[in-house]
Amino acid sequence: MTHSSTFPTPALSAQRVRDLHDGWRLRAVSGPVPEHVATDDVPATVPGSVHTDLLAAGRIPDPYLDDNERVLAWIGRTSWEYRTTFAWAPDGRDRHDLVFEGLDTFATVTLNGVHVATTANMHRSCTLDVREALREGNNELVVTFAAPVPYADAQSLALGYRPQTGNTHPFNAVRKMACSFGWDWGIDTATSGIWKPVRLRSWSTARLATVRTEALLPDGATEGARGVVRVSVEVERVSDAPLQLCVAVGSARTSVEVPAGETTASADVMLEAVALWWPRTHGAQPLYDVAVTLETADGTALDAAHRRVGFRTVRLEMEPDADGTSFTFVVNDEPVWIRGANWIPDDAFPHRVTRERYAARVDQAAAANMNLLRVWGGGIYESEDFYDACDERGLLVWQDFPFACAAYSEEEPLRSEVEAEARENVARLAHRASLALLNGSNENIWGYADWRWEERLDGRSWGIGYYLELLPAIVAELAPGTAYTPSSPWSGSMDVHPNDPSHGAMHSWEAWNRQPMRVYRDDVPRFMAEYGWQGPPTWATLTRAISDSPLTPDSPGMVVHQKAAQGNDKLAFGLVPHFPLPTDMDLWHWAMSLNQARALRVGIGHLRSHAPVCMGSVVWQLNDCWPVTSWAAVDGDGRPKPLFYELAHQHADRLVTVQPREDGLVVALHDDSAVPWIGTLTVRRLTFDGQVLAEHTHDVEVPARGIVTLQVPDDVATPSDPAAELIVASLGDDRATWFFAEPREARLPEPAFDVTTATRPGATMVTVTTDALVVDLALLVDKIHPDARVDDMLVTLLPGESVTFTVTAPIALDAAALADPRVLRHAGQLVDRRI
Repeated sequence: MTHSSTFPTPALSAQRVRDLHDGWRLRAVSGPVPEHVATDDVPATVPGSVHTDLLAAGRIPDPYLDDNERVLAWIGRTSWEYRTTFAWAPDGRDRHDLVFEGLDTFATVTLNGVHVATTANMHRSCTLDVREALREGNNELVVTFAAPVPYADAQSLALGYRPQTGNTHPFNAVRKMACSFGWDWGIDTATSGIWKPVRLRSWSTARLATVRTEALLPDGATEGARGVVRVSVEVERVSDAPLQLCVAVGSARTSVEVPAGETTASADVMLEAVALWWPRTHGAQPLYDVAVTLETADGTALDAAHRRVGFRTVRLEMEPDADGTSFTFVVNDEPVWIRGANWIPDDAFPHRVTRERYAARVDQAAAANMNLLRVWGGGIYESEDFYDACDERGLLVWQDFPFACAAYSEEEPLRSEVEAEARENVARLAHRASLALLNGSNENIWGYADWRWEERLDGRSWGIGYYLELLPAIVAELAPGTAYTPSSPWSGSMDVHPNDPSHGAMHSWEAWNRQPMRVYRDDVPRFMAEYGWQGPPTWATLTRAISDSPLTPDSPGMVVHQKAAQGNDKLAFGLVPHFPLPTDMDLWHWAMSLNQARALRVGIGHLRSHAPVCMGSVVWQLNDCWPVTSWAAVDGDGRPKPLFYELAHQHADRLVTVQPREDGLVVALHDDSAVPWIGTLTVRRLTFDGQVLAEHTHDVEVPARGIVTLQVPDDVATPSDPAAELIVASLGDDRATWFFAEPREARLPEPAFDVTTATRPGATMVTVTTDALVVDLALLVDKIHPDARVDDMLVTLLPGESVTFTVTAPIALDAAALADPRVLRHAGQLVDRRI
């Protein structure tokens, strides 16, 4: 629910804000520009970027297709000019500010030929007093961007070499989105542009320079407790006149005097009874509208702001205990088992991500039963639309500061830029109900410890002063009470290895990079903040982006769209312990998609079986920024991969999983719901044709937010014929399977399917019945139509069982198309039936 304010936003007669988004033209200034681009200028969209403007003008091909990334590399080595004119006339207001919410990145701004700014930070806004440069009539505004690749190279020389990983460009020498220069899943665009809105703000007397809002609760608060909304503002003035700050939350309002000349003020609004905000797995997300107005002493409105807050407490517990050092998110005094994913920019050109697209992607996270998204440090501080979606849907946000996989200079000019961007963005985000953690960097302390940075740095600074001093001080000042960690992974102390699984948050990359998926079970981390397995995008996305003929795993376009070092080799090595390596491209695509999902099934099931020693799983990664083979669950065109459905299964409130232990097999029952899980657990050993060989039942009561682990009896855990038997553990409608042999060594039957369809408004119900065991049944409906979607996937059925899928598509679907073996996929299609 949302509580709307009864305190209306006033007509702001003392202020006028005007968008300057029209009439822009773009041209190349210097660089290796092809003749067909160098000859003229093109229309420019603001907000926008060079690549998207050139694409819209037909000057370049789509950078996401085939090998166009290489073809367009010249754009990042070229300087660009944006130019527009706008009419202006004096209006009696005292100040006129040109406000750029975001410039990407190395910009020089002139107004009517007058230099008004030089900027070098994508992550902060820029407010320029242009009173002296404006003129009555037409005004010419020009923004010139230095070529980002040579600029970063020059800054690297000026600041001194700092090691970084996974990139050929020195992204760590500048304050630009690191993955703009490419990543092991990302396209190298190195674009430029006015990527956020630009406005002319005219005002008199005073304005709100910053507005910080806190929703405060007493210690131990429960539902219906008294709450306080505290608003703290900084005021910019052109007059010393006395002012008043007015704050309204619903029908409650207060105002405080801002004495003459004062530039700070604070006001509290008391609410007698508030509803608590919870992550989506634990409750509802009530939000309260906060209206803030700055007025003159006689009540004339000067400026206004709006915030939405939720009343909750969030803390991160890192406490020593018998198992090491905990890493537990506690919301409203309740420990939360984190089911999350890492988030990267949803487009290599972030200005293209609309509010609707943010909502759709966060909805997908919710559909995968997640309760946290980690905004990774090689990207950006996200749009307000992203945080709105998380606030509204109950997704906690772990926000990295933008430092990733590199050493960073702590000297000027970088240090001042870092402080300015951190101050602006912490103040901007601090009120968010979803904000659970601010994290100083991604893998940078781990990099210093393990990646031989120290000897290469030779005494140069590398960023530790940011992570241990500057950033936590800013968080303490501007977001008091918000949890902070210096890096991820993080053990809690510089005296303990940063990636020690027994202490704090861990990243696990041996599995996938060098080891098979079973090594996920080698550690019991206190919290897993990064781990994952690669897989290709969906077939519709893959074939839209790559036109290779023939299309093979190593054809030219496939290689371009595989950014991980030896990525296809790692896919193959990760597959062959489980399945033979297919030679058919369509089967290869299915095999790698399925193996990605099975890997995270192993990982998440293991982690949840060790609750509460382990208190969270944040997989790498939810989304992609372009069509690419990667670790994402949702591909670059927004289509869910098979992994997405497995995440939904493994993140369910209640999970049955069979796990190996040193003394045999166990069934772990993790109840992450609000009520106890009571019933009869049945554990059976079956032949593949359904014959029961051994069976045991157990009456169980799993406490709410708790776990019960039961030993599998020897007669169930010990197979007579490992290649033809499995274990099925069931509690109510929830069940898990355990196979004694890998699929490639098992005698999986070849099932025959009966496929029937029934229509209902907006959907087709597809019922699949099997006459034999079928493992990981999937409907790859994007092969029928690229806009078709299915509600579930990767279902294992015993002989005679059925499952009904719900499919939405813009065309009519028939049973024959759905039963096509290229669409109706399962694990058995990948095995050698001669075993």
